[in-house]
Amino acid sequence: MREFGDIESVGREMHDFARELWPLPRSISGEGLRTTLRAIGERLPSFDLVEVASGSRALDWIVPDEWWVREAWIETPDGRRICDFATCNLHLVGYSTGVDAVLSREQLEAHLHSLPAQPDAIPYVTSYYERRWGFCLSHRERESLPPGQYRVHIDAGHGPGSISYGECLIPGESEAEVLLSTYCCHPSMANNELSGPVLLAQLGAWIAALPRRRLSWRLLFVPEMIGSAAWLERNRARAQAHVVAGFNLSCVGDERAWGYLPSRAGNTLADRVARHVLGHLAPGFRSWRWIDRGSDESHYCAPGIDLPVASVFRSKYGSYPEYHTSLDDLEHVVTPRGLGESFAAFQRIVEALEADVVPKTLVLGEPQLGRRGLYPSLSMKGSTAGVRPMLDLLSEADGARSLLEIADRIGRPVWQLAPCLDPLRAHGLLSVEELHR
Repeated sequence: MREFGDIESVGREMHDFARELWPLPRSISGEGLRTTLRAIGERLPSFDLVEVASGSRALDWIVPDEWWVREAWIETPDGRRICDFATCNLHLVGYSTGVDAVLSREQLEAHLHSLPAQPDAIPYVTSYYERRWGFCLSHRERESLPPGQYRVHIDAGHGPGSISYGECLIPGESEAEVLLSTYCCHPSMANNELSGPVLLAQLGAWIAALPRRRLSWRLLFVPEMIGSAAWLERNRARAQAHVVAGFNLSCVGDERAWGYLPSRAGNTLADRVARHVLGHLAPGFRSWRWIDRGSDESHYCAPGIDLPVASVFRSKYGSYPEYHTSLDDLEHVVTPRGLGESFAAFQRIVEALEADVVPKTLVLGEPQLGRRGLYPSLSMKGSTAGVRPMLDLLSEADGARSLLEIADRIGRPVWQLAPCLDPLRAHGLLSVEELHR
């Protein structure tokens, strides 16, 4: 099991896995999504690939028909092939209908999408719930298209099938669960798509290898929005009964920023842990508001569902210039170090949740640690610095506050206090009450 400081090595592993998944044509349904989920499942224990049939209810949503694509391209008047789906799967509007036609340049224009403000970027465009077709290309290429006749070919279609999601339960001593969710439905984009799944796969393998887990950990890999809705349709009551904290993992691969989006309630255990960990690891992190939401937390925290799900990310979706374009890549945006730092941060989140117990001192006054070998026998300037966390913990351990609450009160990271528990318990100085049984 890696130590927290092994950022570059674990970051490189995740980055390599992202490169492996990069070319797969993911959408909210189809073989690209299934292949991605199978690859993730090979890295995790007890991974279930779940299919939800087209037409099924998913909260207020209906699972759409499945979408498939064999090929898609445009042929220019001079015989060049452009917007080739085989070259870049962002070229085709997601869920496009099939077409094989010859159009004038003017007729073609209504089916093209580009970004004038980012002339070298291919935009990501979808039309999941209304049938249409279209192509995406850089604005520079679009402006250069000559007049004439263009052949448009999309070998694609829709039909009854299913959407797919992956689920992994890593059991602990308690039935209380932490929900970790990410999405796997975007084609080749790095921060807004692949950073979340590769981080959660790596984190799940690390959690499964822990020698002890007080809590159970449920990992979800879903097509965004429709997948979380489908999972909640089938698991809402159980989740409400057992989930004590949760996080939506997205945009966790760059090195530019740290951010936090609260749950709708704003004061859940997940919120407290997120603020605590980022407060110590990235004190300048940006706090967003619930009104800034834009992913699966919209379902998890919705009225009547009210799961305690928050988000910790790097550059938040929608807030960085490469978002939803071909510029969101594995060369300039997502880096091994960015992924490694996020892995280390989520390790601390896991540690904080696993360590959150209620300690209570069993002696009156400050205990004499020296005769128990817990205090330096030679007193001099600075000699007590190493035991100060233990003393601070004892000073607050009245049985009314959890370890996380104590850590916040004394301004220390909870992972600095957690190692103090076992020696104090061993010497009969402290008792511990488990939370979330």
